Amino acid sequence: MSTTEKMSTTELEKALPGQSTPVSSSTEGIEKEWTEAEEKILRNRVDWYIIPLVTFLYLLCFLDRANIGNARIQGMQEDLFLEGFRFNWALTIFYIPYLLVEIPSNIALKHVGAKIFIPFLVFGFGFCSMCTAFVRTHTQLYVARAFLGFFEGGTMPGIAYFLSNFYRRGELMFRIGILLSASSMSGAFGGLLATGLARIPKFGLSATPLHSWRNIFFFEGLATMVIALICYFYMYASPETCKFLTPRQRYIAIERIQREHRENQKEKTQLIHVKRGILNINNLLCAVGFFLNNISVQSFALFMPTILKALGWTSTKAQLLTVPPYILAATWSIFVSWLSDRYKKRGLFASGHSLCAIVGYAIIISTDRAAIKYMGVFFGTLGCYPLGPIFLSWGLNNAAGPTIRAVSSGFIVSFGTFGSIIATWTYLPADAPKYRHGHTINLAAQSAAALTAVIGILYCRWENNKRARGERDHRISGLSEEEARKLGYRHPEFRYIE
Repeated sequence: MSTTEKMSTTELEKALPGQSTPVSSSTEGIEKEWTEAEEKILRNRVDWYIIPLVTFLYLLCFLDRANIGNARIQGMQEDLFLEGFRFNWALTIFYIPYLLVEIPSNIALKHVGAKIFIPFLVFGFGFCSMCTAFVRTHTQLYVARAFLGFFEGGTMPGIAYFLSNFYRRGELMFRIGILLSASSMSGAFGGLLATGLARIPKFGLSATPLHSWRNIFFFEGLATMVIALICYFYMYASPETCKFLTPRQRYIAIERIQREHRENQKEKTQLIHVKRGILNINNLLCAVGFFLNNISVQSFALFMPTILKALGWTSTKAQLLTVPPYILAATWSIFVSWLSDRYKKRGLFASGHSLCAIVGYAIIISTDRAAIKYMGVFFGTLGCYPLGPIFLSWGLNNAAGPTIRAVSSGFIVSFGTFGSIIATWTYLPADAPKYRHGHTINLAAQSAAALTAVIGILYCRWENNKRARGERDHRISGLSEEEARKLGYRHPEFRYIE
């Protein structure tokens, strides 16, 4: 292999000059540099093995979370006497344990490993979903939703952190986009599945018969549990344990991440990592943006069937009409994520999509015609569903160090969960059928998200300019190479992605 064919350290880190790390002595006998062709083959292998697996698992996660909206209009409202605000409380209770476990769950994932921990979470929320089929009172529903939130809380930030150990900063957004497109795909599948499962004839014991809305929870939860058990045999803890990669590919997979992030994959978790994972200004802005957008995403996920039925359509038609906006949103989210990675821009795409969602909600508020309102739903979903992966990837891109990335992803999603709690109270029975207050709240949230994205762009540009002028060089004065590497995103040579 000629020298000109090899990818040098400088070429590998164009955006982050000088960020190389010593190669472990355990890699003796393996060529320390690699070609772009080798890296492309590695990336394609990981793409075809890891991405479909984790995307499918997150689809199940969102499906088991949002199926309560489908079940509501299939008879659950009447059977469990969900009068007044009882349905909203069932939604809210889910998010309390959800937000409390996200950061601790990611730290546990880092120590236990994804091979065990992620299938464990999936099996847990599948079991809780199946148990929801047997509840008889609204109080029992509250308990089932709380346990569901406990297991689902660590799933999305855990998978996002897991992916950040395989992909460089300029590659991550596209993969996170595919992952989070599962939330909109689950909306499409959820409507179709709910329509089919609710039509299954009554079966089961006379004391606990299953029918209509109960079928939705039972069969979706049971399927999730079976898939979780199978997933254990296909999941890997980290790049160095991936048997579908050759020893050289495993070396490249580990080394390219260590070089770019100036990190040691085996670093011990310390309090300073938690502090830096949370108090990074860019990370705080991404958490605020994720929070604001979550109000809209979760409102769509939980209330779209209710909103569409209020337009005068039957339950079956309302279920089916939820499918097209979700399919289009999933496809568009993946395309936008690819564009964002190609141009290495995050804030620009975030602000643009917030504006699209603003247009959607403005249309919904300003007309009483059902067809025009339905068009507004398309604009709303196209705008807000790509925003989740953009804000999450932006935070992960600008967090260096495996523990810091684990805390960052957990913090962004955890803070964003407060938006989900607000979403559960945006569409109240008293506001039906126009739900003008709910749409106005979402319009305001998207306006604030657009402003947050612009502030994020300006901050990253300001900080990068300071580092380019040498105004952060004092941070490495007198430090050894090992001590300087521990600075992570605070290192003067680290550049934020805008």
